[in-house]
Amino acid sequence: MKVIVVGAGVVGTMHAWHAVERGHEVVHIEREAEARGASLRNFGQIWVSGRAGGEELDTALRARELWEGIGARVPGLGFRAIGSLTPVRNELELAVAEAAVARPDAAARGYKLLTADEARAVNPALRGAFEAALWCERDAAVEPRPAQLALREALLATGKYTFLPNREVRDVVGENSVRDDRGETHTGDAVVLCTGAWLSGLVREVAGEIPVRRVRLQMMQTEPLGEPLTTSVADADSFRYYPAYASPALDALDAGQAQDPTAAAHKMQLLMVQRLDGGLTIGDTHEYEHPFAFDTLEDPYEHLTRVVESFLGRPLPKIRRRWAGVYAQCVDTSRVVHRQRVRDGVWLVTGPGGRGMTCSPAIAETTANELGW
Repeated sequence: MKVIVVGAGVVGTMHAWHAVERGHEVVHIEREAEARGASLRNFGQIWVSGRAGGEELDTALRARELWEGIGARVPGLGFRAIGSLTPVRNELELAVAEAAVARPDAAARGYKLLTADEARAVNPALRGAFEAALWCERDAAVEPRPAQLALREALLATGKYTFLPNREVRDVVGENSVRDDRGETHTGDAVVLCTGAWLSGLVREVAGEIPVRRVRLQMMQTEPLGEPLTTSVADADSFRYYPAYASPALDALDAGQAQDPTAAAHKMQLLMVQRLDGGLTIGDTHEYEHPFAFDTLEDPYEHLTRVVESFLGRPLPKIRRRWAGVYAQCVDTSRVVHRQRVRDGVWLVTGPGGRGMTCSPAIAETTANELGW
């Protein structure tokens, strides 16, 4: 079988990976020299902790298993089974963490409530003031910027994979065929369009208006911290963002503790993970209304800096870079991904939202199973 994959972000690359793993030939087409979208502009977190129970959690857990296996074969991914800590500062936040630990699927997530001293034993860099912390053992991390490059190198070594950069697919022609902007037609037994947040042009032509929206975020990365940050770190605003934490305790938190005005205005949470070079990737904001701003705002960065410094108990290292990114998210956020047959032999897979890095191996595996690869 020959599979044509359009889009070299993490979702497209994982589709190529599964096709090659099953013995098929892959032609992988990317409109730029390499992926430059949300697949690189994220935390690199394999984030199980906050996922909704049911299909979303099952997908994340399967993806976590796949990431670990792939990471053992592709060291350039930088896979680390580091877990995460969410420090809490008061009784209202603690009650949400306690409700999470009481979930019937808490063991599958690796939830455990730690005292402040226990949390510092797990992550000694957290020298700031907090009362306790929610531990999630199943969370992990990879390096987002080199991940696709490392996977591509491994794919190229199989002899079953061809990468065609700097080609924009303009048309779906007939069954199982696409034409690029150089006028070349690529035909296979299946075509998978993994176009990320690019929802106009070809996608609108072949699929119409799909139930997927674009979401903009702001993030930043620091100079090396100078010591290990041994886990990912979140703050209690993540309770407001992730569906796993919905509970009467969360309702009480919302009623009894107003979110910081900057965090509320920009729909923020703190997520933080240390890169292999020692720097910290920190975010993020969420903007849903079009048209998106073209600039980045300082207030969210200042808020994140204050929160991080309060947990670390020390000044944040110098900011090395700031960026904005855009990802595609299903309007029905209970859906893990939008998967649609748009022509005979041609499938569109998009809209995982902020779950793309986490869930992409399992999303691609499901596509491969459904298409009978």
